[in-house]
Amino acid sequence: MSKYSWILPIFTWLAFLKGSHQSPEERRLLEALFATYNPLERPVINHSVPIVVRFGITLQQIIDVDEKNQNLASNLWLNMKWNDTNLVWDPEDFGNISSLRVPPTKVWKPDILMYNSANEVFDGTFPTNVVVFYNGECFWVPPGMFKSTCQIDIAWFPFDDQKCKLKFGSWTHDGRFLDLQLDNTEGGDLSSFIRNGEWKLIAMPVELNVVSYECCPEIYLDATYTIHIRRRTLYYGFNIIIPCVLISALSLLLFLLPPDAGEKISLGVTILLSLMVFLLLVAETMPPTSDAVPLIGVYFACIMVTCSVSVVLTVWVLNYHHRSPETHRMPNWVRKGICGWLACVLRMSRPGLERVRMPKKHTVQNSRAQDMKLIERSSKSLLANVLDIEDEIRPDNPNGGMKPPLPLIADNNAGRGELMAILKEIQKITRKYKANEDDDEVKGDWKFAAMVIDRLCLIICGLFTILSTIIILASAPHLLA
Repeated sequence: MSKYSWILPIFTWLAFLKGSHQSPEERRLLEALFATYNPLERPVINHSVPIVVRFGITLQQIIDVDEKNQNLASNLWLNMKWNDTNLVWDPEDFGNISSLRVPPTKVWKPDILMYNSANEVFDGTFPTNVVVFYNGECFWVPPGMFKSTCQIDIAWFPFDDQKCKLKFGSWTHDGRFLDLQLDNTEGGDLSSFIRNGEWKLIAMPVELNVVSYECCPEIYLDATYTIHIRRRTLYYGFNIIIPCVLISALSLLLFLLPPDAGEKISLGVTILLSLMVFLLLVAETMPPTSDAVPLIGVYFACIMVTCSVSVVLTVWVLNYHHRSPETHRMPNWVRKGICGWLACVLRMSRPGLERVRMPKKHTVQNSRAQDMKLIERSSKSLLANVLDIEDEIRPDNPNGGMKPPLPLIADNNAGRGELMAILKEIQKITRKYKANEDDDEVKGDWKFAAMVIDRLCLIICGLFTILSTIIILASAPHLLA
């Protein structure tokens, strides 16, 4: 059946309403059939026997799946066949006319509706003509835009399958008056189905149910079609999943950026904001339910936890990097545990430091002893040099060269005083230089501890990001559809 075959019945019906000119035989046939015909009468010979209605549907298109409101919009053709005993004639008596097209208001028709309809107008079918054959067979194909309720399971979004049910049955006729049978027991007719860009149709099975409701003790028959669809993941892969994976990879740059750059915290906050934007985009399409958390929501939560922990660890690293002896004293567990054992495990070493560190107490004592020896040697050397210079510049002694004159002795005493002042200044500069060296060495220890922590966080967060991505994506029922 062509997708444009519904146009012909519409025009036929419109022509009938406008009073088309039929042949004399067709006019005579209509007058003979509908002279005493009552559309309210159930067309059976024995009123205690149910009328058999064969029912089927043709799925034309899946228009929309509204996850937020949990609705399925589809274009369907309802195929209904039954036998009307009041519409039987002999074609030879009426110019070999074997079929008629009459409006649905002129004949009896089954009141089959969609039970789980979500339309504003409960019955969304178009009143097309009913094809009546000479043996009483009636064939009615009303097309319609149906919106049905559908319980959406978002646990595996966007790698999810949905099964939406379309439940059709008579609204007032129970099983005693209407025997609903399936025209095709395998399922709906998919021969003219139009491919949907977001959803892939897997199957459309059907099941005939016999149900007794609490309101009514009678038994009602219904045909329940299940539309099994699978979401196509190409759109979500390129627009949500891949950007999220790339943003999560950017969070590892927090531990590669040098602390002196001053951009570590701002980079981490920017990554968190980017993930929040993507999470809001996903949340807009999800129904506000607490029954399940979508798979992509779990992945976003893992990545956001990773980024948040990365920012906290970055603050810890920056705190260690900018410590100094004036504000903090390095504990032994940091010196031995982080700078020693952990650095050895991570195969890290202090850049440019080849000597073996000595205990602090011995280092101070040795440095003081070396300072005293250096001062003593310097003082002796300077005194000897000054005395030698004085001997060279001294004029010949008229008294035999045995004793210098008194002014020269006074000059020598003044020179020694100036020399001692110079030595004190040299000692002060030496101590200051030594203290600065010690401070720089302690600052270097803190910076090295920050480097070791940075490397450890990079490895842990990198492994967690890779493993969480692989585990979550591997747990999906399918990755491509």
